[in-house]
Amino acid sequence: MKSKLFAISTFTLVGLYALLSIIILGVCLFTGISMIYGLLASIIILIIQFLIAPWLTDLSMKWFYKAKFGAEIPNYLNDFVDGICTKYNMKKPQFAIIDDGAPNAFTYGRTKNDARIVLTRGIFELLDEEEIKAVVGHELGHVVHYDMLFMTVAQLVPLILYFVYQVLMDTNDSKSSSNNDNGGYAQLIGVVAYILYIISQYIILWLSRTREYYADEFSGEETQNPNALANALVKIGFGLTVNSNSNDENKDKKNKVRSTKNVGALGIFDSKTSKSLIVSSNNDVNDKTSIKNAMKWEMWNPWAIIYQLNSTHPLISKRLLAISSKSKDYGQEPYIVFDLEKKESYVDDFLIELLIKYLPSFWFLIAAILCVAFFNADNEKYAFMSAGICGIIGTIFLIIRYKRSHKKGYNPRTIKDLLGEVKVSGVTSVPCILEGNVIGKGDPGCIFNEDFTLKDSTGIIFLDYNQPLWILNKVFALFKSHQYIDKRIKVKGWYRRSPVPYVEIYEWEVDGKKKKVYTYLINMIFYFLLIGIFIFLICLGI
Repeated sequence: MKSKLFAISTFTLVGLYALLSIIILGVCLFTGISMIYGLLASIIILIIQFLIAPWLTDLSMKWFYKAKFGAEIPNYLNDFVDGICTKYNMKKPQFAIIDDGAPNAFTYGRTKNDARIVLTRGIFELLDEEEIKAVVGHELGHVVHYDMLFMTVAQLVPLILYFVYQVLMDTNDSKSSSNNDNGGYAQLIGVVAYILYIISQYIILWLSRTREYYADEFSGEETQNPNALANALVKIGFGLTVNSNSNDENKDKKNKVRSTKNVGALGIFDSKTSKSLIVSSNNDVNDKTSIKNAMKWEMWNPWAIIYQLNSTHPLISKRLLAISSKSKDYGQEPYIVFDLEKKESYVDDFLIELLIKYLPSFWFLIAAILCVAFFNADNEKYAFMSAGICGIIGTIFLIIRYKRSHKKGYNPRTIKDLLGEVKVSGVTSVPCILEGNVIGKGDPGCIFNEDFTLKDSTGIIFLDYNQPLWILNKVFALFKSHQYIDKRIKVKGWYRRSPVPYVEIYEWEVDGKKKKVYTYLINMIFYFLLIGIFIFLICLGI
């Protein structure tokens, strides 16, 4: 497995640097422009960033996330980590714990001998021991595979390509073609460099997603229990609160109590108060209906493909299926077999949403082009009229798009129920009412984050709190957001996926008091003011 990943990564890096070499060679042969100092500066900056980034991230974790480094981890996890470190001849990673009920885990560092693994309190509350080991095994997979080093080396290629593009375009602007015979070559190579810059970005994203699959595979190999990682992904990625021991209720309770006591050893919170935060559910993990329903959006909605292309991580559904294909190697039944029948095509909805998403920008672009063209022709009358008419059309489509993403008709829903919706995206919303407990921040532990994580009896979901002004969000995050942690709230808002499932808050009720987010109202007022401005422009042209 490790040798195969190394071969894939090496081949990808060789390909990227081959493209870069061709561009550099073209610059030298056809333009005569010396970029050696700029290239060296770019490389030096990246090396410095690579060397100091872990230290800067440490400071960020301590100052802005209140992470506790050197925290004690449970014995079962400590033994598991020690075993892997001995096996792969590496230093034990530093562990940091963020005191937040929202589940999250990640790793960073330079090499396998200076890695850090960060876990939130929610990981210990939401997952059982086997699932926690599986998640940490995944993070250790990144460390053992030198993912941080490989991705840093890969990131140098688009950095240099973009630098080449900027230099060549600036050179072409400063020297006319008549004074520089190579000006045409410089511009052409600059355009090619920019195209390769975009392509290289997507290659790096693909490499990142590939390495995620191998980290999953590493976790399954080291734990001999890939289904535990799958179960953890369902809980963390989808937010479904499935029980891994639901066939034995007493065993389930025993595992939960034992897990809570182990977390108490971390010294971050009182294990007695934590018991009320532990996710409970009557969902049977052997009944995969809820999981398949949650997978439908990623398997069927065309937006999922676009989102994944622009993501460093594969879709959860793809990872679950990949893990399931390995389950039999460890004597387990495949975790999930997605056998739901797709009864309709969602391409038509996708195309409509695509139009709705980009039509406003199209009409505003037309307005700008016509306005410039008529002004250059000294025809102010038509410039004002064309800008006004196209601007009104663009604003109408803007309102249509906004209304589609902020629909009316709020009905009580559960998180599990919402996750089964397929006709939803960043453009199309499902109005809903949710009730549950706030268990943490949207960005777990971050003092500047104004968003929340909500848990009801069926799962957890991200809540997007967004007032009209950015500064209002940050003031709320710093001085008020902590007041709502562990509170029971009733939320009215809009459920969307892009690709993470989330609910934008419109109104919420806490301690019997209703509070409202005014972004919707302010945006609608702004759109109608915009129409008024465009009408005024038309009047100027009449």
